[in-house]
Amino acid sequence: MSDTLSTTRMLSDIPDLESRTVPEDHHDLRLWLRMLTCCNLIESDIRTRLRTEYQTTLPRFDLMAQLLRVPGGMKMSELSQHMMVTNGNITGITDQLEREGLVERVKVATDRRSSLIRLTSKGKRTFKKMAQSHEQWVQSMFSGVSEKSRAALFEALGELKLVTQARMARRDTRA
Repeated sequence: MSDTLSTTRMLSDIPDLESRTVPEDHHDLRLWLRMLTCCNLIESDIRTRLRTEYQTTLPRFDLMAQLLRVPGGMKMSELSQHMMVTNGNITGITDQLEREGLVERVKVATDRRSSLIRLTSKGKRTFKKMAQSHEQWVQSMFSGVSEKSRAALFEALGELKLVTQARMARRDTRA
């Protein structure tokens, strides 16, 4: 099967939420669905590349990224909070990475029930290779968009993020 045909089939498996709209739909709804579709496409591409080039998953990549930022290690509960997933998910991923020698569990001297998870030397080397590729992939995904458009998109999404955070904060204070 050709690469083009294979890519076309993979892309058709990704929900194009925007295609479900009609011109009469509210512009904000169409914008939101376009953003979701773009996120789905980008995430799918990254997941596929991680799987094919590094035989790993996005959650494993994300966990290793968190650990690289905190060289002393993190507790499972901290990883769970940072990654916004359950402790059970973190435990499963950590078990896999530990079996492969990419992370290690270190007992906390002040709390015998807790362990810190940290990258091993092998884990740091492996993650740095993946992170370098990841950065190149993301750059290539945006290479077809002009610098001016990327800057405008960055500013517009930043504004949306601030407005949304403020709205959520106001809602939370009323609850």
